[in-house]
Amino acid sequence: MKTFIRKMIHLLGNLLRFFHMSFLRASGAQIGKNTMISLGAKIDVRRGKVIIGDNCLITHGCYILSHDGAAHVLNDEDTGTGYVTIGDHVFIGVNTVVMRNVTIGNHAIIGAGSVVNKDIPEGVVAAGNPIKILKEIPKPYKSLPKKHKSVE
Repeated sequence: MKTFIRKMIHLLGNLLRFFHMSFLRASGAQIGKNTMISLGAKIDVRRGKVIIGDNCLITHGCYILSHDGAAHVLNDEDTGTGYVTIGDHVFIGVNTVVMRNVTIGNHAIIGAGSVVNKDIPEGVVAAGNPIKILKEIPKPYKSLPKKHKSVE
């Protein structure tokens, strides 16, 4: 019975994620194949553009912001509209904030609780507030798993 309930919860979660991804795509976000965005992540596409590559994992509590509502206070010319581009095979840890006008390269790993306020190159581990590159990932890069193993 316990296994049946766990499988039903898993299936319900997958159905909710499908609707969440469909809503994001209908709102203008471009999301690649086999990308998983946690139901607890917030992708803001109201006044900007968000592009997320293939095989990414965006975890719970992440905020991806494509605009800045206070930008005009600092610069009258700045409308606040921007973009976020996330490459392929990117992992973004819990409670990370990705600010507008940022590109995260392919195969990057962003540590939990980070504030991404500048571009992150391909194949690095970065974390912190503000974000700092901690190390380079050796080539050939490994991909995120396409299917996670069951824990029973």
